[in-house]
This record gives sequence, structure tokens and C-alpha cells, in this order.
Amino acid sequence: MPCPVTLPWSEELLSYDFGPGHPMAPVRLRLTVELMSELGLLQAPGVEVVEARPASDEELARVHERAYIAAVRAASAGVPDRSRGLGTTDDPIFAGMHEAAARIVGATLTGARAVWQETPARAVSIAGGMHHAMPGRAGGFCIYNDAAVAISWLLDAGCERVLYLDIDAHHGDGVERAFWDDPRVVTISIHQSGQTLFPGTGFAQDVGGPHARGSAVNLALPEGTGDEAWLRGIEAVAGPVVGQFAPQVIVSQHGCDTHRRDPLTGLDITIDAQRAAAVMIEEWAVAHTDGRWLATGGGGYDVLWTVPRSWAHLLAVSAGVPIPAATELPPAWVERVLVLVDGEGPGTMSDGGAAGFRRWTEGYDPADPVDQAIAATRRAAFPWRGLDPLTAE
Repeated sequence: MPCPVTLPWSEELLSYDFGPGHPMAPVRLRLTVELMSELGLLQAPGVEVVEARPASDEELARVHERAYIAAVRAASAGVPDRSRGLGTTDDPIFAGMHEAAARIVGATLTGARAVWQETPARAVSIAGGMHHAMPGRAGGFCIYNDAAVAISWLLDAGCERVLYLDIDAHHGDGVERAFWDDPRVVTISIHQSGQTLFPGTGFAQDVGGPHARGSAVNLALPEGTGDEAWLRGIEAVAGPVVGQFAPQVIVSQHGCDTHRRDPLTGLDITIDAQRAAAVMIEEWAVAHTDGRWLATGGGGYDVLWTVPRSWAHLLAVSAGVPIPAATELPPAWVERVLVLVDGEGPGTMSDGGAAGFRRWTEGYDPADPVDQAIAATRRAAFPWRGLDPLTAE
């Protein structure tokens, strides 16, 4: 069923550009919006494309130190500050860095306002999901933390319970840290283990600060985890917590660097499973938040074939007009991609992957590494939330 969804977008979002050869190429956003348009999603009932404006310094200061904001402004003018992560290999400085990064925050804030002011309502901030930025430091291609700023705004606007669900391949460390000791926010991160992937954090025993035990939930998955195990992990860890916490808004981060084609990560996930995860989250929003759901992008470095398809599915699911997996890619869009890359890519919105999975309550295999990780997370976090690690569903 169609649902109102806000898509903050402007061409200026493409100015978040670390330069030639950097994995986070802005072409991934351009191709995503073009694919959305070719599929008719931007014209779908309820979809409203709105201007993405830069966040103000006051808005950024909800999460970030003012001295750090000043350092980003200086970096925009060519003055690096490596002690704050500005001018590193991951986060090289560039002209206009402050405004470009602030615009991403502004886009996600626009989505938060739309979600909170109307029910049911969704928003998709595809340029957002900059989950590694810390209060006083850049990290992992992230300058300002748009999701954390948006959650802070929601709390001040009267929202009493926000659930943040991060399904990027990398641990959502910056958002977790921002609300580590705040029981009004539950952060759940489903990611490749920090033993094998940046930022090296996010283990089962990391459950939140002394005033908010159980408000951080981390599922660290082994390298090579595939579709069915990944979806099983999301449902087994996030499902019971969403039900128990009863959030008023779900904020989700959909970094698609979990995909098997991604050059920087080691998971084995398909577009089909990423779409299924979005469907799962949409169902939780319907059941628990009166439909209030703010989704962001995030990582994703197979920029031509994976990112556009994954986030087009995300918008379609958010808008209540899901695209059948077998939908053929629009020929005009494929032609534009083939100008940028040699060789053939996928022909449809599917990889032929799995969308179903065996639920946790259907049995646990103690010899399976993914089931071991799920069990560890449930044992560490669930008792703090009054949930039984063995039987909660």
C-alpha cells in the first residue's frame, strides 16, 4: 500500500567528493537517483523529492564539538588536521568539505522532521548514513554524523524512544557512541566482525553505558556470512528488541557494502537479501511505530551495479510500492552504466539470492559460526532488556 515518503535530494550532494580513486565515489548517488527515476519511483504516489539544505552549526553541535566544526571549516580551506582525522587516506580534505558534509546532515534532518510530523510517514536519505563520525573526529569516509544529529533532534522534538538499526558491513560505532549511555535510544548493529574489518569494534559484550545497559546490541558476523544466515541474524537479534522497546521511530542505516561484489568487505550478501531486510524493517515500522521510519544510505563501494539497485529497492519498499525482484533494469540506465565500465553487469533488480531464512525459534546449531555469534549477542544483551536469550522472539 502506498505510503508518504520524503526523499531529500539535490545535485549539491554530489559535492561530497574525496577525489579520484577514493572508494566513496559520488557517481553512486547520481546513478541511484537516475535508476529511481527510470523505474518510476520518483513519480510514485506519495513520494516527495525535497531540497537538501546544509545543516547549521547549531544543528551540527547537537553531536559535534564546536572546535571540530571549526577544524572542518579550516579543512575546507586547505588546512588539514590529522589529529581529527581530516587529511588522512580515508578522509582527505577537499574544497567545500564543510558545506558538503553539512548538507548530508541537513538531508537526514529533513527526513527526521518529515517522519515526526506526519503519521504514517517515511523518509529515505540516500546520501546519509555517515555512521563513523565521532564528536571530535572524522573516520571511515564520514565527516559529520547525520544519523546521530537526526536522532538528537527527534529526542528534543518529543520522541521518547528511538531505535537505530545499522545493517552496514561495518560497525555503526559513531551512532552507538553518541547514545552509549542514553536509555531513550537503542542502537543495534549487524556487521562483519571487527576482528576482520574496520573499525575493529562492536562485539557482543558491548551493551551500553552504566545507565543504559542493553541499549547497545551488537552482532559481529564471521567473514563470508551469506544471505540466509544474515537475515536470520537480523531477525533473531533485532526482532525481539524492537518488540520489547516499542520505539516511536525507527532510524535505519542501509550500507550495501554487505554485498558479495563489494571490494572493501567480506560478506556474501545479495541484492535480494538486502531487499528482504528492508521489507523486514518496514514491517517492524508498521507494527511498532505507526509507520514512522527514517532510512539512510551508508557504505557501498560497488558503486555502479550494487548501490543503485539496493537503494532503489529501499525507496520502493519505503513507499509501499516494492519492485518485483525480477524487474529488468531500464535499458537507458544500463547504457549509461556501460559507458563507465567494461563488461556486462546484472540484467535485473535481482541477483537470484535468498529472501527467506530459518527463524531462530526453529532451531539453533551450536556448530554453526553465525548461530554462535547470534547466541553470544542474545546472551549478552537480552537479559538487560528483560528478554530470555533462549526463547525471545
